[in-house]
Amino acid sequence: MKKSSTEKTGQQKRRNKGILDHQRSRKNNNIKFLIIINVQGSTGPIRFLVNDGEKVCSVIGCALKHYVREERLPVLGFEASNFLLYRVDAEFHPLNPLESIGSFGGRNFVLSKKKLFSPTTEPQWKQKSSKSNGGLKKLINKIFRIKIFFH
Repeated sequence: MKKSSTEKTGQQKRRNKGILDHQRSRKNNNIKFLIIINVQGSTGPIRFLVNDGEKVCSVIGCALKHYVREERLPVLGFEASNFLLYRVDAEFHPLNPLESIGSFGGRNFVLSKKKLFSPTTEPQWKQKSSKSNGGLKKLINKIFRIKIFFH
């Protein structure tokens, strides 16, 4: 059965209307795109849609929510200020949390936890523990207590 010309033009108008709606959303900067975030220490990437003008700090928050929703391990927490987002295909510098995610041009990112430094000034390997000193002292005493007879 053939369609009449009025039915064909009606379908074309509906298709064109969808295209125009898409163009209108572009003009309003509501462009959504898929980003892929690899979480450091996790097994696989997180994929979700974001708006072009969304801030990096809110993208980090969304990534953490998706991470928890998928029940992934290790448990990271919810505080977005404790994490940094890096672009994969550029120099490995953290992104500014106040800039929009679309301004960087990339779609692949790495999420890692900020490194928190201990309040002590000495590196951890230089810090002496009483347990290791006592063990070494016991070993030395044990070695020198052994009496060797050569008669």
